[in-house]
Parts: sequence; structure tokens; C-alpha cells
Amino acid sequence: MDPRFARHIAACNNAVLPGERLPFLIGSEHVGWVKPPLALALGDFTSVTHRGGEIVLAADRASDFPAMALSLVERGFGRRRGEEFDVRAEPEGPALTRIDRGMLPSFGISTIGVHVNGLVHREDGLHVWIGRRAKNKLLDPGKLDHIVAGGVCAGMGISDTLVKEAEEEACLPAALAEQAVETGRVNYAMERDEGLRRDWLHCFDLDLPADFVPRSGDGEVEAFELWPIERAFAAVRDTNDFKFNVNLVLIDLFSRLGML
Repeated sequence: MDPRFARHIAACNNAVLPGERLPFLIGSEHVGWVKPPLALALGDFTSVTHRGGEIVLAADRASDFPAMALSLVERGFGRRRGEEFDVRAEPEGPALTRIDRGMLPSFGISTIGVHVNGLVHREDGLHVWIGRRAKNKLLDPGKLDHIVAGGVCAGMGISDTLVKEAEEEACLPAALAEQAVETGRVNYAMERDEGLRRDWLHCFDLDLPADFVPRSGDGEVEAFELWPIERAFAAVRDTNDFKFNVNLVLIDLFSRLGML
């Protein structure tokens, strides 16, 4: 692969595990990775034990975990986002408990997300809808993004998350969003300022009518622009203008189109 594209893949896979981190388990299920200061703080909870280099939350106390994790925010670990995500050992595995989204990177717990390539076939070639993230976004403000992208919240699935995010982010009707076709998944383990990101992204292509124009429904997107696919290709190749994980989904799209 051209190194100008490969650099994005390397950047999203810069985490070295275990490195200094210790495995975090719920019962016998390995769900995350924690740094020594957090491991030490977890030792204050009677339901947590240090066992052979592992930090283990008793399985029968898993329901305590959401409150436990939030209490650590007051001690400088992570932040409160007010949105819960399921905690799983494997992407397809059962939900063992929940955690506030802002604490996910501190525990190195993997998440599931959806990303949608909004495609328009015109006489002058293939185009893709590009969103620009609002400048007040907590993470990656002002970066370029997909027409629809978001994490799967606790209790939700892939399909209903896609429909929900499509309506909220782009005012995209459910009947249209449901036509999106899943094309694969990408995953990575990335060290970021907020901690360890371990994400599984479900990638979708959605062919949109030429007369459809997305509108921001929740203010998370500042503006949408319809780009020729070649412009998106050049932006990924030559710049860092896209949000880090959007690059991976677009590289997958370019590969499937035979552009790489």
C-alpha cells in the first residue's frame, strides 16, 4: 500500500499491548487494560482483587461497575459523558455490565460503532457526502467526518444505531437509512490523549438520491459537502483533515473501488 495511506492505519494501531497496562477482567472475562495508577485506585474497592498481574472485578459485582467507574472521575480518571456503553469481552459476546462513555479509554474497553459512506452516483462520477465536525465537539473538533457515524450505546444494536444516528446527525429518514449495506468491519487499538481506544467499526455504503441534501439535526456537524470521490481520495492521501478512524473506513472504500 502507498505509505501515504498506510500511515493512517499505523497511526490507529499505535498501541503496544500489554505494555505497562494490566489486564482488567470481570470474573474470568478479559474486557480491558488499565494503567498502574488506575489499577492501584481500583484496589480500594472490596469487589476488586489483584490476581497474578490481573485486575479482577468479581462477576457477581458487575452491576456495581458503572457507579464504581464514575466515582473514579473525581480522582482524575477519565470524564463523565452521560452516555452508557455495554461492556463485552468480545464484540459479539454478551453484555457483562455498562460504563459511561467517557471512562472507556481509561479502562481500554472495546466499543462498537457504525460508519456510513453516503454515496451519490452522478453523470460526472461517484461523489461522497462529507461532514465537518462542529468546533465545540469534545473530540476532534473541526475534523472531516462521514455523513453518519456513531457508537453503539448500551442496549442498542448495529441497525437501530445506524437509523438513530442517521436521523440525529443528518436528518436522514429511517426508510432511506435502512437501505445501507454493510461492507465489512475495521478494528484498531490506538493510544490517544484520552487513553486507549479499542474500536470495532461496522462499515456501510448508502446510495443516496441526487436530490437528497443532509442537514444537521443535533448540531454535531457544522456543515455537509458533496465531494467527488477523487477529492476525498486526495484528502486522505495528502492530509490529516479527516477524523482519525474515518480515514480507515475511507481507505476500505477506496480499496473496494479499485482506487488503491
